[in-house]
Amino acid sequence: MKLTHRFSVPALALTLLLGGAGLAQADGEKTTKSKEIASFGSLRVTPPDVARGQAEEWLKSVGKTDDATQKAFADLWSSDRTVLDKVTQTITLGSPDAKQLLDEARNPKASAPTEVPALVKDRKLPAFFRANLALAYAKALSSKRVYEEALEALDTVKPEQVVDPGAFLFYKAVAEHSLMKGREAATSIVRLLDDVSDAPERYKWVSALMAVDMANWREKDLGAIARKMDNVERRLDLSRGGPKTQKLQKEIVARLDELIKEKENQSNGCGS
Repeated sequence: MKLTHRFSVPALALTLLLGGAGLAQADGEKTTKSKEIASFGSLRVTPPDVARGQAEEWLKSVGKTDDATQKAFADLWSSDRTVLDKVTQTITLGSPDAKQLLDEARNPKASAPTEVPALVKDRKLPAFFRANLALAYAKALSSKRVYEEALEALDTVKPEQVVDPGAFLFYKAVAEHSLMKGREAATSIVRLLDDVSDAPERYKWVSALMAVDMANWREKDLGAIARKMDNVERRLDLSRGGPKTQKLQKEIVARLDELIKEKENQSNGCGS
C-alpha cells in the first residue's frame, strides 16, 4: 500500500506536532507549539540545471578551471546520479579538505569523530559549499550510527540551504529518533511529510514507522530502558565509554532497581 501525503500528514500532525502523551513523557517536556514556520510543500530537490549552475559557479570561485577538473565535472553531471550525489562529488573535486573529511566519515574502519570539523561550521565559507557539505557529512556519519555529530552538523544549517531538503530532514529525524529526542524528531518528521513535496517513498515509510514508535514511548517503562540500553551499546561500539555513556548506564540500573522494588511491593501487598 502506498503511503500517501493525505494519509500521513493529518495522522502525524495530531499525534506528533503538538506532542502526544508518549512524546511529552519521553522528553520530559511540556507540550509546546512548534516554532517552525510550515512551508506546505514548497521544499523540493533543486532542479538539476539550477544545481549544476550553482556547483559550476562555486567550482570556478575556488579556482578549479583546469581541463581535467572541468572534464570530470562534465562527466559527473551527465551521469544519472542524484542531485545530492553530484553536488557532493563536485565539492570533493573543488576542495581536497572536504574530500578528506568525507572519505574519513565514510570509512567504516575510521574512528568516530569527537566533534564536528571546523570546515563544516565555518560560517565565512560560501553557503552552497558549507550547507551541502554538512548534509553529505551527516549522511555519511549516519551510516556508521554516529548520530551525535551527524545531528550537530545538520544543526549548523537549514533545509532551505541544501539541494535536497528531504534528505536533510530525513537524516535529521533519524539522528533525533536514535538519540531519543522525541520532540525534535517529531518536528523533523512532520516537516518532511508536510513540507517536502518530492520526498522519496522510502523516506516517508521510515519516517512513519519512527512516528508510530515514538507515539508509544513512555518515560519509565521497560521500552525506555531498552532504548537506553541500545544507545549504550551503540556508544560502546563507537568506543564512547565516557561520562555520557556512564550516565546512561547509571540511569538504567537505577530504573531497574525501581521496577524491582515496585514489583516487590505489589507482591507484598497481595500477600504472596
